[in-house]
Amino acid sequence: MSSGSTTVAGDRSAGPAARRTGGELIRHWRRHRRLSQLELSVEVAVSTRHLSFIETGRAVPSRDMVLRLAEHLDVPLRERNRMLLAAGHAPEYHESRLDAPELDPMPAVLRQILVGHGPYPAVIVDRAWNIVDATPSIAMFVEGVAPELLTEPLNAYRVSLHPRGLAPRIVNLPQWRAHLLHRLRRQVAITGDPLTRELYDEVSGYPGGVDDEPAPGAGPGAPAIAMGIRHRGEVLSFVSTVATFGTAVDITVAELSIESFYPADRRTGRLLREWFGD
Repeated sequence: MSSGSTTVAGDRSAGPAARRTGGELIRHWRRHRRLSQLELSVEVAVSTRHLSFIETGRAVPSRDMVLRLAEHLDVPLRERNRMLLAAGHAPEYHESRLDAPELDPMPAVLRQILVGHGPYPAVIVDRAWNIVDATPSIAMFVEGVAPELLTEPLNAYRVSLHPRGLAPRIVNLPQWRAHLLHRLRRQVAITGDPLTRELYDEVSGYPGGVDDEPAPGAGPGAPAIAMGIRHRGEVLSFVSTVATFGTAVDITVAELSIESFYPADRRTGRLLREWFGD
């Protein structure tokens, strides 16, 4: 983890959104959430006329109004800052390095999560699925991966789906690939994040399936989609969960995700305990 500092996240990586007014960004997110002006105005207890004036620039929204609208539209914290700046207000949310004093005790919390998950694999990733930290057993996922894919920032999606990454060792690659792309596509739809969109455009072009393939089912009698990989002459099977910090008010923490892999059968669990247990 890098040296500590805190910044106020505003216009970085904003792209075209940086040139929009506050009202235009509010309208963008309202449409992105597929709400009419009437539906949103009822939710935030403001007249449709006033909301229309805000969106068209005939009225400048107050700081409180921007935050209320952003909350009801479930706008990511990074984008809420952008909306505030575009409306002429100071940002609300800070973006800190993980080892900054302001985020204490987050590094210890994250480390405790990883240690507690051992000997099974888990990764902590940022909003673009770059790996921040991982359990030691994640080494079996990167074994044999091309060196150029292991340079920082190490990206979980590139390592998983690139033909010179983990992909050749994934037994059910078409099914697992479709699952990962569906998840990433859904993240793009929810967050509107351009970095995530760029990642999706890149990895969906890797061979192994078609990018518009529907989300796969888990198969008859299976409770979840499992990933099978070849390792040390064995086939290991995993199911995964993704967790986030739902109460975060710092952008860095809000954008972290923890993907934890669990053995999908007893044999996989036994082998992992033999290989990576204390």
